[in-house]
Amino acid sequence: MAGRSLSILGNRVLRTEDAKFLTVGGNYVADIVLEGAAHVTYVRSNMAHARLTQLDLAEVRSAPGVIDVVTAEDIDMDWVEPADPMLNQAMMRPWLAQGVVRYVGEPLAAIITEQADQGEDAAQLAFVDYEALPVVIDPLASSSDETLLFPEAGTNVSFACGSSSGDALFEGCDVVVRQRLHNSRVAPCPLEVRAVAARWDADGRLTYWASTQTPHTVRDDLMRYLRLDQEHVRVIAPDVGGGFGAKIGDYPDELLVAWLARRAGRPLRWVETRSESMLSLGHGRAQIQDVEIGGFRDGSIQAYRLTALQDGGAYPRVGSVLPLWTGVMTAGVYQIPKVEFVARTVMTNTTPIGAYRGAGRPEAAAAIERAIDLFAAEIQADPAEVRRRNFIPKDAFPFTTPVGATYDCGDYVAALDRVLEAAGYDELRSEQRRRRQAGGERLLGIGVSTYVEITGGTLQGDYGSVEVQPDGRAVVSTGTSPHGQGHVTSWAMLVSDQLGIPFDDVSVQHGDTALVPRGVGTYGSRSLQTGGIAAREAAALLVERARQLAADEFEVEPSDVVFDKAGGRFHVAGMPSAGRTWAQLAVAAGRHGGLRAESDSKPSAATFPFGAHVAVVEVDSATGKVTLKRMVAVDDAGRIINPLIAEGQVHGGLAQGVAQALMEEVRYDESGNLKTSNLADYAFISAAELPSFEAIIQETPTPVNELGVKGIGESATIGSTPAVLNAVIDAMAHLGVRHMDMPTTPERVWRAILETKGAGRHQRPVTPRGLLATS
Repeated sequence: MAGRSLSILGNRVLRTEDAKFLTVGGNYVADIVLEGAAHVTYVRSNMAHARLTQLDLAEVRSAPGVIDVVTAEDIDMDWVEPADPMLNQAMMRPWLAQGVVRYVGEPLAAIITEQADQGEDAAQLAFVDYEALPVVIDPLASSSDETLLFPEAGTNVSFACGSSSGDALFEGCDVVVRQRLHNSRVAPCPLEVRAVAARWDADGRLTYWASTQTPHTVRDDLMRYLRLDQEHVRVIAPDVGGGFGAKIGDYPDELLVAWLARRAGRPLRWVETRSESMLSLGHGRAQIQDVEIGGFRDGSIQAYRLTALQDGGAYPRVGSVLPLWTGVMTAGVYQIPKVEFVARTVMTNTTPIGAYRGAGRPEAAAAIERAIDLFAAEIQADPAEVRRRNFIPKDAFPFTTPVGATYDCGDYVAALDRVLEAAGYDELRSEQRRRRQAGGERLLGIGVSTYVEITGGTLQGDYGSVEVQPDGRAVVSTGTSPHGQGHVTSWAMLVSDQLGIPFDDVSVQHGDTALVPRGVGTYGSRSLQTGGIAAREAAALLVERARQLAADEFEVEPSDVVFDKAGGRFHVAGMPSAGRTWAQLAVAAGRHGGLRAESDSKPSAATFPFGAHVAVVEVDSATGKVTLKRMVAVDDAGRIINPLIAEGQVHGGLAQGVAQALMEEVRYDESGNLKTSNLADYAFISAAELPSFEAIIQETPTPVNELGVKGIGESATIGSTPAVLNAVIDAMAHLGVRHMDMPTTPERVWRAILETKGAGRHQRPVTPRGLLATS
C-alpha cells in the first residue's frame, strides 16, 4: 500500500502470548510437576504485637502426614536485614518470629507435610501463648515513639529525607491552602498468589521455581543466604499471574522454602492461600500527606510543600524508601518556583509495605493534583485553567525542577487540550450548571488530573541477546521477566525490525537463570527502555557479525557487503543475485561458536511519561453511591512500538487507579486484626463498576534513547486516581464539600454530604473557563 511503512514497529500486532492463555492455559508454579514433593505450611501469628512466651508444637509434630516442624531456633542462616543501607539497620526481620511478633500473619513455624491439606490441619494444633504488647496501627501514633516496635532502635522511624523552611516558603503569597490527605493502604491482589517450589539435586545444585518479577534477584538472594555460587542455583519464573510490584524478591517465607527443602532432603512446594496473600503480600500506598500550596489570585502558583508520613508496616522493605520517588515527582507537571518535600517512614503493627503499581509516584500525583483543585476552589477558578497557567512550557525541556528531577521532554498543554476536547469539557460544565440549578439527587462531577512520572529511574540497564539458528529462526534472550506486559511480542517486533527475519520466526526466552545469564527484572515501567533496547542493540551487533561472516564467504571487505533487510539476505554491492541468507550464515557460523550477539543496555537518564485524564461521575446524594460514567485518558509514553499493547497497559492501569479512588482499602481493627482478609471483604473492582475507557495515545519521543520510548505500564494508574477523586468532590462542591479521602465509598460520600448540610456550607460560583488564560 502506498505510503505504508515497511517497519513492523508502530503497528497493532496481536500478542503471541495470548493464544496459550486463552486455550490450554498458562503454566504456573502450582502446575509444576515435582516428583516426590512435600508441602510447606506456615503457622502464623494471630496477634499484632506480643511477646512469644510459649510455642508448643508437640501436637503438630504428631499430626497425620507431618514430616518436620521448624522454628526460628532451627535455622542456621543469617537473619534478613534491611537490604537498603538507607533504612534503619536495627530493624531486622527474622526468618521466623523469635521472641516478638509484630503483625498478624507473621510466620512462627514451618510445617512440612506429605499433602497440603495435612499442613493446614496440623497448623490448627499449634499452641501459642502470648504476652500482649501495645498495638500501633496509626502511623501518626507511631511517630510519637510512645510504643516502640524495635526498642533496640530507639525509634519507630526507619527512613527520613528532606527539610522544611516553615512559613518562609509562602512569603508574598496572596493565597495559601493547606489540607491533610490520606492515600489509602491497598492490597495488590494478583490473581495468582505467591508460590515457590525447590528441588536439590544430588550434586548440590538447587532449582527453585518462583512467581516473581525478578528471577535473577531471587537467584542472588539464594546465593547470599545459602552461601552458594552462581552455577549451583537455577531460578525459574514460569508464567506469573500478576505482580504489580508486589512480587519483587526478598520475602522470607518464600526464600526459606529452599533451605527447608535441603533440610528435608526432598523437593518442597509452598502456595499461599488467598487470606495469607492478603495478610503477607506487601501492601501498597499507605501515606498520610500534608499539602501546602500558595500563590496569587490570578491563578499562578508560587510555592508548594508536601510533607509525607509513610506507613512502613512491621518491617522495613522497599515501601519504606518509596517516599524518595514521591519526592522526585513532588512538583508534578508545574513550573512552581519554590517546592519542598519532607518525608518520614514509621513502623506499625501491620503488613509490611512494598511496591505497588507506580510505587511512590502515584502518591506524588495524588497530592499535587488535589492541591491544585483546592487552590482553584479557593480562588474560584476553573481547575483545568489553573493547571494550564502553571504548566512547564514545551520549549523549556529538558527541565530541572526545584527538587532536582530533570524531565526529558513533554507537551503538557497538548495533552490537556486533547483530553478536554475528547471529553467535551465545556459541555460537561454546562450540564453540571443545569443540574445544579434544577436541583435533584443525581449530582454530576467532573475531575481533571495532569501528571508526570519517572520510568527507568534507577538507571539500571538490562541484558539481551539474539541468536540465529541454522533454520533461520531467531531466539531472543532477555533479562526482563514479563507478567502480562507483552514482552514476547514487543521484543520479537524489535528484533524482526532489525534483522528482517519474519516476526513469526522470532521467539523470546526469559525468566530462567540457566538460559539467561543475568538480568534485573520487570518493575517501574523500565522494561522497554532497558531490556527492549538491549535486545535491539544485540540484533544490531548481530547484523555486523553476519556482515563479517558474509564478507569472509565472498572474500571481500565487510564494507562491500550490503544487508538487504527486506529480503533477509547479505550480498556484495552491485551483485544482488548472489547472496547469503540468515540460515546459510548461521550454518557457516556454527564452526565458530554460532551466530550470536549480546548487549547490556546502559541508560543515560530516566524518562518521564505524562498525560491528562478526565473523569465524569454521578453521585446519588440520597445514598452516596458513586457511578463512574466516563473515563477519558490521554497518556504519552514517547514512541509507541505496539499501540495494541500500549492501550492494554493503559486500560489495566486505569482500572487499578479507579479502584483505589472508589472502593479499595485495606482496613485493620484497633487490635491489628485485618478486617479485609479475603475478596469478599476487600472491595476488588470488576467490569461492573467500570465504563468503557476512552484511551488516547499521544507520542512525544524522548531524546534519551534511540527508540524515543518511555514506560507506560504504570502511567494510567497514576493519572486516574486523582481524576476520579477530584470528580467525586467536584460533584458535591456546590454543597460545600471541600475534601474527602479515598476511597469514596457510599457511606463516606453520604456522611460528607450530611455534614455539610448540617454546617450549612456552600461554595461560591467558579470563574468560567478561559478567564485565567487571558487575565
